[in-house]
Amino acid sequence: MLETNSIAFQSLLFLSSLFIFVIGLGVLWVIFAYIKDVTQTEQAIRRNYPVIGRFRYLFEHLGEFFRQYFFAMEREELPFNRAQRSWIYRAAKNMDNTVAFGSTRDLTLPGTVLFVNCPFPTLGVDAVDPGPITIGEGYAGSPYTTSSLYNISGMSFGAISVPAVQALSRGAARAGCWMNTGEGALSPYHLEGGCDIVYQIGTAKNGVRDLEGNLSDEKLRQAAAHEAVKMFEIKLSQGAKPGKGGMLPGKKVTQEIAAIRGIHAGEDAISPNRHPDISCNRDLLNMIHHIREVTAKPVGFKAVISGDAWLNDLFAEIDRMGLEFAPDFITVDGADGGTGAAPMPLIDDMGLPLRESLPMLVDHLNLHGLRDRAKVIASGKLVNPADVAWALCIGADFITSARGFMFSLGCIQALQCNKNSCPTGITTHNPKLQKGLHPETKKLRVADYVNNMVKEVGIIAHSCGVKSPRELMRRHARVVQENGLSIPLDKLHPPVTRLPGESQHASPTA
Repeated sequence: MLETNSIAFQSLLFLSSLFIFVIGLGVLWVIFAYIKDVTQTEQAIRRNYPVIGRFRYLFEHLGEFFRQYFFAMEREELPFNRAQRSWIYRAAKNMDNTVAFGSTRDLTLPGTVLFVNCPFPTLGVDAVDPGPITIGEGYAGSPYTTSSLYNISGMSFGAISVPAVQALSRGAARAGCWMNTGEGALSPYHLEGGCDIVYQIGTAKNGVRDLEGNLSDEKLRQAAAHEAVKMFEIKLSQGAKPGKGGMLPGKKVTQEIAAIRGIHAGEDAISPNRHPDISCNRDLLNMIHHIREVTAKPVGFKAVISGDAWLNDLFAEIDRMGLEFAPDFITVDGADGGTGAAPMPLIDDMGLPLRESLPMLVDHLNLHGLRDRAKVIASGKLVNPADVAWALCIGADFITSARGFMFSLGCIQALQCNKNSCPTGITTHNPKLQKGLHPETKKLRVADYVNNMVKEVGIIAHSCGVKSPRELMRRHARVVQENGLSIPLDKLHPPVTRLPGESQHASPTA
C-alpha cells in the first residue's frame, strides 16, 4: 500500500514539475517576444501591441484556409469556388455528380452562359464521340491526328513534383489525351506514362538550348525523336503573367531539374520576359517554320491576346510570307489563367479574359481565311463542362487546363504553389509532402476527370440537339445581359466570314 502511494506521489510530483516547467517556458517566451516586439521597427502592430499583435499575422494566414471551408458561399470564392471544385473532385473519383432540389447558381448575373435546349434532343443511340482532327496536315512531315477534346495544359516539371508529373502522364495515356510539358523541358517522368506530349518552348528555351541559351537544332531533333512528342508549342505569353517569363524559386531548382533544364541548381530560374530572338511577327513566323523544318512536327504558339490590331498584322504577314510559315495551331490563354508565381499587377490587371479573346481570335482567323490552316486551342479557367461547351460553341477545336487537373490530383487550393510547401505534394519537392501523392492511384482520377468531362459536355451537346460536342455552335448558347435577359451568343459575337479580296487563302469552314 505504501509502495502504491509512493508511486502515485512521484507521478503527481512529476506532472506538477512538468506543468511548472511548461508554464515557465511560456513565461520566458512571452518575455522574449515582448522585448523583441517593442524593440523592432518593421511592424507597427507588434511594436504598439507586443505579443498579442503577433496573432494578427497568424489569423491573417489561417484565414486563407478557413474561408473556403466555413465562411465563403458555395459560388462566391475565387479563383475557384466550392461548386467548381466539388464537381472536379467527384468527377475525378468517378462518383455520382447529380444534385438535388435546384440550382445554387444565380442565373440572372450578367455574363452567365445559358445553353439552348432543343425540343427534340439527340437520342443516346444517335450520339457520337468527338471526331478526330488533324493538326499540321500538308505542312508538317508528321501531322498529329487526335480525337481528344480535353487535355492537360503546360505545367513544368519543377513547378510541379515528380509524382504529379507521373500521375498526369499515366492518366493522360489512360484517357487518350495529350500532356503539355510546360516550359520546364521534357523529363523522363513525362515519357514514362506513354501519353502524347506537346513540347513547350518557353522564353528560356529549357531543354532545347545550347550553353549560351540559344535555340539548338540538335536538341530539337533529339526532342522530336521521341515518338511520344507530337507537337511543339512556342510560348509567347501566359495568362496569369503576360510580359513576364517563368519564375521558379531557387529552393525548387534541384540538381535533377537543373540538369533537365540546363540551368544552375539552387538558383532562381527567371526566364526572359520574351524570346530574345523573336521581336516581330516575321521573326515569329520564321521561328515556327524553322522548328517545323527541323522536327517535322506541327508547331504553333501560345499567347495572351489583348487586341485585334496584332492579329491583323500577324495574319497579314502570313499573307505575304505564305501558308507554309503559318502556325499549325494557336493556343489562346485568357487573363483568368493560372500560374505558380506571378506579380500581382500582372495576375490581376493584365490581358483579356478568355470570354473576350477567344471569339476575337476565331473571328480574325475566319476573316483572313486561316481557320482551316490554324487549329484553335482554348486555355484559361475551363474546368467544368459548361466552360468547355462554351469554348466549343465559340469555335475552339481543343481545350486545355492545368488547374483542373491539379484539382483532380487532390489540390485543395491552399495557395502554396510558390512556397515548396504544398500540402498535397503537387507543387513541392519536399519528399515528406510528396509521399501523400500516389501516382498509381491518382492516374485513375486524372483519367476519370477527362472521361467524365467529355461525357457531361456530351450531355450538353445532346440537349442542344447535336450528336457530338464538336458540332456545338454559337447559336446553341445565350449570354445574360445587364437587364437580366439573355441574347444569343451568335448575336453577341456574330460569326465572321472572309471579306472579298481580304486574303488569297481558301474560305473557312462554317
